[in-house]
Amino acid sequence: MAKKVDGYIKLQIPAGQANPSPPVGPALGQAGLNIMEFCKAFNAHTQNMEQGVPIPVQITVYGDKTFSFISKSPPASYFIKRAARLDKGSETPGQEPVGTVTMNQLREIAEKKKEDLNANDVDAACRILAGTARSMGITVEGQ
Repeated sequence: MAKKVDGYIKLQIPAGQANPSPPVGPALGQAGLNIMEFCKAFNAHTQNMEQGVPIPVQITVYGDKTFSFISKSPPASYFIKRAARLDKGSETPGQEPVGTVTMNQLREIAEKKKEDLNANDVDAACRILAGTARSMGITVEGQ
């Protein structure tokens, strides 16, 4: 028999750096989960990834206070900022460009994120990523 699902918790945690401090501790504590058990499992799962990369994770909370989690690929904005060599996007997107990325860079990002994007092919994924880049105030070259 399947376990009863009590709810879901969505967090974004740096790879290999989950600890009981906020935001992890309070979110899991409210659900009654064992915080240290999650931190150990998450850190073990992400130990082969680049440390500090933000990893979106969806935690499924079951009725008997157990959990399972699914980690996704890092956000598109993280990859775009890294490709443009920026710390953050523009404060006024559309008016003040802060950097540039090429379509080849977007194609590489699309290959990394293809299972998490809602696109049928790489070209559609590139168009999604180009829109994300423009909304961050980053110019897309070769479009």
